[in-house]
Amino acid sequence: MRALALPVVLGALLVALGGCGLQPMYAGGGNGAVAQGLAAVDVPPIEGKAGWLVRNALQERLGQSGSNAAPRYRLDVLLDDQLEGLGLLTGETIGRERRTLRARYQLVDLTTGRIIVDASAGSDAGIDVVSSEFATIAAEQTALENLSREVADRIVTRVTVALREPA
Repeated sequence: MRALALPVVLGALLVALGGCGLQPMYAGGGNGAVAQGLAAVDVPPIEGKAGWLVRNALQERLGQSGSNAAPRYRLDVLLDDQLEGLGLLTGETIGRERRTLRARYQLVDLTTGRIIVDASAGSDAGIDVVSSEFATIAAEQTALENLSREVADRIVTRVTVALREPA
C-alpha cells in the first residue's frame, strides 16, 4: 500500500509544479525575447576606472560582443566607489580596509523615453592591509575587479527580470 502511495504523491506534485507558472528565464535561447532584449541594451561609457570595469562586465553579460543590433534600450549607470580604513592597530596604522562599490542605474526605452528600471546595486569587500604596499594595492585592485563583476551581475539580473515581464 505504501509503495503505491509514493508514485501517486509524486505525480500530484509534478502536476502542481507544472501549474505554478514557473517558466525558464531564457526560453528560446539566443533567439528568445529576453536574449534579444539584452542584446539591444546600449551601455554608454561610465566615468572612472570602476566605470570602465563595470561597463565591460555589463557588455559581456548582455551579449554585446560583436553585436550589430540597433539599441532599443539605454542603461545609464552612476557609480560610487569608496575605500575606507578600518581596524586600527597600535601606532594608529590601518590593518583592514573596506572597498564599497554602489551603482545607481536606469534602463530607458529609447523609443518611448520611458524608464523601465530605476534601481541600485552594490557590494563590498574587505581587504587586509599588509606591510607590502604593492600587495595592498594589488588587493585593492583585485577587490575592485571582483566588485565590478558582482555589481554588473546584479544589474543584468534585474534588467533581465524587467525585460521578461510583460509591458
